[in-house]
Amino acid sequence: MKRKNRKFFNVILLSILILIGLTACGSSDEANGSDSKNSGDLKDTYTVVSDTSFVPFEFKEDGKYVGFDIELINAIADEAGFEINLETTNFDGIIPGLQTGSFDIAIAGISITEERAKKIDYSDPYYESGLRIGVAADNESIKSIEDLEGKTIATRLGSTSATYIEENIEGAKANPYEQLDQAYLAVENGSADAILYDAPNVAYYIKTKGKDSLKMVGDLYQAEDYGIAISKGNEKLVKAINEALATLKENGKYDEIYEKWFGKKSE
Repeated sequence: MKRKNRKFFNVILLSILILIGLTACGSSDEANGSDSKNSGDLKDTYTVVSDTSFVPFEFKEDGKYVGFDIELINAIADEAGFEINLETTNFDGIIPGLQTGSFDIAIAGISITEERAKKIDYSDPYYESGLRIGVAADNESIKSIEDLEGKTIATRLGSTSATYIEENIEGAKANPYEQLDQAYLAVENGSADAILYDAPNVAYYIKTKGKDSLKMVGDLYQAEDYGIAISKGNEKLVKAINEALATLKENGKYDEIYEKWFGKKSE
């Protein structure tokens, strides 16, 4: 009888140990899963897509992608607690890629518009921009947006400036290019009368590569904000990015990155 009791006791003890083991495994899985590193349901790693030639926001230098956007998204990821897998594509492929799930996040000087917001989600604005005109250095006939009527205007494929030309400049022909260098070259070689594109990029190009061939004219048109684009419906990721961006602005890291690429902000 004692032997049977001992056998029964051993079975009960074994069952308890198995249950404890299963509970420990479950806790371990939770600790090692994606929820442990991040709050909510964030993943450990997200695929971030950017453009390839939007200086000084993102471009390739010495075999690496650098620029204001690249440093900012890395700082945001560090603050939010996730890793990023950086991919690049032409600008016009970014929104479709977010829609199909090829990318989770995009940062590429993407203007916040109502039309785009129907297809993707945005972070809070992180950069205030607008459109500027660039013309050949010896061009004296184009001095404002009104002078672009009936002209051929180079711009970027899929950009808000291409839409602006079609909707606001009477008789103008928009020549959109996949690569920005092609758009500037079109003005330099005379196949386009001007370029209309994002102000910081026009200014940077004319300050560097185009300093002897192009000049800026007119005012800043259609002031607009850039936002980080996120695949539709990922509210927790949007919240995490916004919180990280706010923290970077509060602790001075955002200003540090900004000043590296654009100089001190004007008050």
